Amino acid sequence: HDVRELLADRLGAFPREIVFTSGATESNNIALKSILLSGAIQTDKKHIVTTQIEHKCIFAISEFLVTQGFKVTYVKPNSDGLITPQSIKEAIRPDTAMVSVMHVNNELGTINPIKEIGELCFENEILFHSDAAQSFQKVDIDVDELNVDVMSFFAHKIGGPKGIGAIYI
Repeated sequence: HDVRELLADRLGAFPREIVFTSGATESNNIALKSILLSGAIQTDKKHIVTTQIEHKCIFAISEFLVTQGFKVTYVKPNSDGLITPQSIKEAIRPDTAMVSVMHVNNELGTINPIKEIGELCFENEILFHSDAAQSFQKVDIDVDELNVDVMSFFAHKIGGPKGIGAIYI
């Protein structure tokens, strides 16, 4: 209970919006599969936008969702290794259900403009997920300010044990 409150406080969230998981893969599976396949979104929205530089589990989840009738657009980073709001805007279609863009890239160290991408998603009524494995406790995160609907976190990236994660929904 105390950890949930502490995490929520660090994110600008309510404790009830934090769900603990077994780690990265489960958090990202909940973020995409559980939401997209739960019947909570319009059935005609079968498109996902993600990037070419996501964590490998996002690629595996995307491949699975293709078997469930979804289409996926993989946005390429610019020459600086960033995912630009413009590139996301160009990938969005009328049937886009969700956008998933990692906050900080684990190989490049680039910090994607999550706030601006989130605003774009909000304006278009598209759910927005961000994997914050590399950014939590390293850069300030306020889920409302960043306009994210769902955000994934993992304990081992901040000195905690492997096999523990959380998701903000």
